[in-house]
Amino acid sequence: MVGDHVALIDLVPLDAPAPAVKVAVFPSAGLGTRMLPASKAIPKEMLTVVDRPVIQYGVEEAAASGIDQVVLVTAAGKGAIEDHFDANHGLEAALEAKGNAAGLDAVRRAASLASIVSVRQARALGLGHAILLAEAVVGPQAFAVFLPDDIMDGGDDPVMAQLLRVHARFGCSVIAVERVPDDQTSRYGILDVIPVSDRLFQIRHMVEKPALGTAPSNLAIMGRYVLTPRIFEALRATRPGAGGEIQLTDGIRALLDREPVLALEYVGRRYDCGTLLGFLRANVELALRDPELGPSVRAMVNDALGPRD
Repeated sequence: MVGDHVALIDLVPLDAPAPAVKVAVFPSAGLGTRMLPASKAIPKEMLTVVDRPVIQYGVEEAAASGIDQVVLVTAAGKGAIEDHFDANHGLEAALEAKGNAAGLDAVRRAASLASIVSVRQARALGLGHAILLAEAVVGPQAFAVFLPDDIMDGGDDPVMAQLLRVHARFGCSVIAVERVPDDQTSRYGILDVIPVSDRLFQIRHMVEKPALGTAPSNLAIMGRYVLTPRIFEALRATRPGAGGEIQLTDGIRALLDREPVLALEYVGRRYDCGTLLGFLRANVELALRDPELGPSVRAMVNDALGPRD
């Protein structure tokens, strides 16, 4: 370490692309208290944005990025998530008998996006702890992490696919970042970086929710990661913090001493569906983009914004 910063490890492109990342971890054990009362009996990950649960957007992004196995880290009361991605032959038969082809395709699509494995987090001991619980399934290979609260719309180029291309080139961990207004840096994990190329940076240091005016940049960590298997070792060595929680950012900070960690300023639009305003924005904006719903939703919004007696 040099001062508060990591002595940077040389970043060298691989001679051949790193092995393809085929597994994604979805930590989904949180209580969803920011979305109460809607999340009291329904997992927050299953709240609907337009026509599907929030978490399905992430699983669809994973599948579109070439990932074919998803590890759900869940908790008691989260069985609806597993059920959503499982086959429901009775429902499929009923839809087929009624000639509901659109409904049948939607149900089958959810069940065919990826192979689903579920592990339980019995106690809420932090995001890092949730990642550790997936180690037995992930094994000694690089893997992706999706925070389900974040819908990341990269259009024709999924955000995770953007991260995976960087990982394939350098073989190290890659974190999705976004520039945030300076007066909002205290709400995020913020990075101290050096530029590598356009929109790509090597991380020197990470600061969790810095006080206003002290942030080393305005590059904030967002809900997509590609991590090498050395993160498991780093997390096991991480001391629990407040509430006995093991934080993923602490594990990544320790990883900086062992290998380069990169940050990619992704191209796309993020919706924070873990907050009520972000959830509402996602519903409105994604509905407006829908080819079938869009015109009617736009007319509805315009009517709602029109003059009132």
